[in-house]
Amino acid sequence: METLSYLLQILRPEVLLFIAAGTLGGLIIGALPGLTATMGVALLIPLTFGMDPVIGLNMLIGIYIGGIYGGCISSILLRTPGTPSSAATLLDGYPLAQKGEAGKALGMATIASFVGGIIAAIVLATLAPQLASIALEFGAPEYFALALFGLTIIASLSGDMLKGAIAGALGVLISTVGADPISGASRYTFGVSGFAGGFSFTPALIGLFALSEVFVQIERIFADKVKPLTVARTYPSRGEIRQSMSAMLRGSLIGTIVGIIPGTGSGTASWISYNEVRRASKTPEKFGTGHLPGIAATESANNAVCAAALIPLLALGVPGDVVTAVLMGGLMIQGLAPGPVLFESRPDLIVGIFGGTFMATIFMLVFGLLGIPLFSRILLIPKRILTMCIVAFCFIGSFAINLNLVDLYTMVGFGILGWGMQKFGFSQAALCIALILGPMAEANLRRGLLQTRDNVFEFVSGPITMLFLGLTLLSVAVPLVRSIRGRRRLADQSRY
Repeated sequence: METLSYLLQILRPEVLLFIAAGTLGGLIIGALPGLTATMGVALLIPLTFGMDPVIGLNMLIGIYIGGIYGGCISSILLRTPGTPSSAATLLDGYPLAQKGEAGKALGMATIASFVGGIIAAIVLATLAPQLASIALEFGAPEYFALALFGLTIIASLSGDMLKGAIAGALGVLISTVGADPISGASRYTFGVSGFAGGFSFTPALIGLFALSEVFVQIERIFADKVKPLTVARTYPSRGEIRQSMSAMLRGSLIGTIVGIIPGTGSGTASWISYNEVRRASKTPEKFGTGHLPGIAATESANNAVCAAALIPLLALGVPGDVVTAVLMGGLMIQGLAPGPVLFESRPDLIVGIFGGTFMATIFMLVFGLLGIPLFSRILLIPKRILTMCIVAFCFIGSFAINLNLVDLYTMVGFGILGWGMQKFGFSQAALCIALILGPMAEANLRRGLLQTRDNVFEFVSGPITMLFLGLTLLSVAVPLVRSIRGRRRLADQSRY
């Protein structure tokens, strides 16, 4: 009966109003390039001081969930990732928008986000303490093996394995710019103090995908190759939703697992999910051309991370990702210490957070579906005007993060790099994955070897490490075997 009374507090009008406002605000923040969910939560934490803890914390969770989902809007419509977690969504979302099916792409993203969020919220409410204890088993070797496994996605995403490997190696090289993760010494900064912390990731992402697309569109505008787009106000059919259901479930599972592991985040989850769904598909060649299961895979995964990342935060006091690290400040402002004691001292708050996570996910679904016709009309803006607006968003979004001019140089540099990669057939996705996972792999490899005194066998001896290393070998071997078989078939056909 007590649990029921705790849940009923979520249904109070003022609580629902703040959750809805937080979710809608997060959606808007996530849709604007450069304004991340982390920034939204950080900016509004002071407002929660003096609020009822259930109201204040659930408003912040609403911003988190809405912000992660909102990134898909600009990603699909403008090829401009609103948040780093939505970068993988543009691979299939943007091609669908170019075909005039932006409504269908946004509808699938919204439904997949809801499914991923609800599944992870159920896991949060039922298995939080048990699953959080598993996350504590991850040390430096396990994180390195996970990052290495993630880097093998490059082989699957790139049609040309050699070009994919070159793009991945370039991404890893770029990620080494800045302070050494162990000694703190500066590397490859060439005396520019603004690069001491490495390239800022969000401006790099905006340049790589958004500004590079601007350069491509400018070429087409001057060549008079731009055709006006039409927007069909269609939602995914029941058949298309059923077709994408396995991708949603797989993405939800991957997002939940990755979210529980501290220090990973939704960007890693979305890329791993996209790769695994593509690998399991009977038609992998459709991915990257406007395939709905590709959208379902990424959006279900990155939204599942939201609820899953709360598991180690609430159960152990260990933030699951950057946003929950900021959210931890919201708990402390209320005079609360996350961890096992919180479950005993404030069960009403814990149950309230569980219920608030469900409600924020439902509000995200409602706002997303109702807003699709409005969002889609962005594509009806003349291409020249839209291109100028995208350029303005790129510069404003990149500068607003740190108010640093160096971030603008970073964005422009990566824009030119991304444009060149498109021109010569190199995978921008491969470079993006390497930028995310390269620092994680390097730091944990060196930290782990220091802990084991350079004993490689001890470093890889853990069962979780061996599992991920085995998956890594399998992930590399499968594309190679397929490539060899394809060449043999072509050779056999040429004989006849």
